[in-house]
Amino acid sequence: MSDETEIAPAPAIPENRITPNVSGALPEAEVERITSDLIGALKTVYDPEIPVDIYELGLIYKVDLDDDRKLTIDMTLTAPGCPVAGEMPGWVENAARAVEGIQDVEVNMVFDPPWDATRMSEEAQVALNWW
Repeated sequence: MSDETEIAPAPAIPENRITPNVSGALPEAEVERITSDLIGALKTVYDPEIPVDIYELGLIYKVDLDDDRKLTIDMTLTAPGCPVAGEMPGWVENAARAVEGIQDVEVNMVFDPPWDATRMSEEAQVALNWW
């Protein structure tokens, strides 16, 4: 018997920080393409006060894609009093609508759970010197 404690490896951080909830009616390859294109689109949206895109900041909490190719996105802000709170959902909606195959987009602003810096990707932490 050994006194050495085995340390479990840290969980791997998925390459895609979002995984759409889907019904299963769309082909898997199409869901993967839409997901990839959506991530690319979300990475074009920035909070004007922070030089990091909303995807890497971890502001996208949930994405649902239904059989009719409607996206429902739950997102948050770094702070409820953010000066672009009224505009940011529209920016996200416009970016998501640009994804080929998406028929409709609804963006919901949520504040539960509250955003904190642990939601940022390593890329965002490096960009903000938070490491």
